[in-house]
Amino acid sequence: MRDESHKEATNRRNARLVLLAIVLCIFSFKVKAENSDIDIVLFGSLDTGSSAFANAGFKWAPERIDREGFAMLATVGGGARLEHGPAMQTGFVPTFVRATSLASLLGGYQFFFDWGVVGIFAGPEASFESVMGLAGFGPVETRIGARLQGEVWARLSENTLATVTVILGSARWDTFARVSAGYRVFGAYFGPEAAAYADRTGYSKWSLGMHATDFSFGDFSFRVSGGCSYESETRRVGPYVSVATWVSL
Repeated sequence: MRDESHKEATNRRNARLVLLAIVLCIFSFKVKAENSDIDIVLFGSLDTGSSAFANAGFKWAPERIDREGFAMLATVGGGARLEHGPAMQTGFVPTFVRATSLASLLGGYQFFFDWGVVGIFAGPEASFESVMGLAGFGPVETRIGARLQGEVWARLSENTLATVTVILGSARWDTFARVSAGYRVFGAYFGPEAAAYADRTGYSKWSLGMHATDFSFGDFSFRVSGGCSYESETRRVGPYVSVATWVSL
């Protein structure tokens, strides 16, 4: 019991260090960006449906984001989803809400080709989870792990864009993948997208829809998508909407 308590305390301390490192990096890079040619992109997204998740972060490069070389990627996010417990003798099936917060700080390299960009990033991640039922919130579980993330942005022709994103994490033993293709119309890329997610709890989710990517309002660029999604917990197909935005400093 004492070993478990010590391990949990160590995980919480390490998770705070990851969060502190992200905050310090944001502040440091912001100050440097105002006085040099360092390039930073701030981004955020919101995914809604039968579950919801939001995150925000930054990508930083010592030279420029649009040049080949080293880059850092930091994210902080959180979400909630419904889960069902085993049926009771009365036939009642309890429903829980799993709330999750995540943070990661990754370093990697961006490779530039004539047809597009490939980015590979790796680093530590931290997760905080709690399950809420009729009795309220349960204890917060803190986990520390490693994350590997790969990105591909391919422009196979002047008016086309294809993207692939794959994320593997050991804090929650989860994986996420998204692919999209688009054709440029009225200044934005329109086309299909598909995504899938799974984690150690047995939960999985997939989605299929349409997206509009890289349209702008002022200095901000946006991606809006929507379609149908399926979750293993609800075993139902329902709608989803996703909005993402980014801006260069």
